Amino acid sequence: MTTATAGRDTAAGILRLGNAFCDAKALLTAVELGVFDALHTGPATADELRERLGLNGRGLSDFLQLLVALDLLTEDGGRYRNAPGADRFLVRELPSYVGGFLLRSNRNLYPAWGKLTEALRTGAPQAAGSFDDVIADPGLLGQFVRMMDALTQIIGPELIDAYDWSGHRSVLDVGGCRGNLAGQIVKAHPELSGLVFDLPQMEPFFDEHIAEMGLTGRVAFHGGDFFTDPLPAADVVLMGHVLHDWDESQRRGLVHKAYDAVNPGGTLLVYDRMLDDARSRVENLVISLDMLLVSTGGSEYTSEELRGHAESAGFTSVTVTPLGDFDTLVVCRKD
Repeated sequence: MTTATAGRDTAAGILRLGNAFCDAKALLTAVELGVFDALHTGPATADELRERLGLNGRGLSDFLQLLVALDLLTEDGGRYRNAPGADRFLVRELPSYVGGFLLRSNRNLYPAWGKLTEALRTGAPQAAGSFDDVIADPGLLGQFVRMMDALTQIIGPELIDAYDWSGHRSVLDVGGCRGNLAGQIVKAHPELSGLVFDLPQMEPFFDEHIAEMGLTGRVAFHGGDFFTDPLPAADVVLMGHVLHDWDESQRRGLVHKAYDAVNPGGTLLVYDRMLDDARSRVENLVISLDMLLVSTGGSEYTSEELRGHAESAGFTSVTVTPLGDFDTLVVCRKD
């Protein structure tokens, strides 16, 4: 019996699962309030946190004790500290911060999951606003790019280690947002030049972030729409957490377009939270349902579906390997 299914043969276990959203909301709220930021410099009592965070105080001790029970905080003599994982990944000023994804989840995905019944009945997305709304609002777009940074901050080192970059001179990240992943790759492999292709509204965020990374002039931005505009050519073309936004026909079209962009002898790298044939990976099924809630046709997909798209496009070698805890990496080589 796995951790994900433990206790499902008891009423108590089923009821606990039904209230697991409370645990998630406690974490999301702590990130939103800045609890982990406030404790990064040292321990504090509940009263000190109440004053520092501008809270009423009612329920605060129980809230902090819940965070202790969830292994996000520790408590000693009435003083609270960040647990090691929270102090590494949930403090905004640190480069390892992944809270951008959680903030976006709190504002967008959490309310949408409350409408899962309607999504299953209608097939329509339930998240507030569309991506066009996000693109048009610099504030919302800033939230989105920080969410994407949180994901690429984790996946970047894993991808760098998983692929042999030798013999390549250029890498293109399609849908690469503000260049966080491309920047990590170029820093790790200075012989590479980096390219990012994304919507033109991303460019100011890209310019700022690449400058902060000290990579101005080494990673270039190309604005456009990958459904209507050609992709720049590169030795390695990346599509990470991109194809799951679209339906199967659109995924096939994007893989074919990527084939045209890959230089002879180069590679297309695709990673996503892909589904296995048994549809048994809980985390990836959850992400696939996220796509139901936030897109008009997106979903996760199997590596075999992607293999079919790659072979029909003309890629001559397709290999599939795990990437990190939940992702799958598909390496498609072009003669």
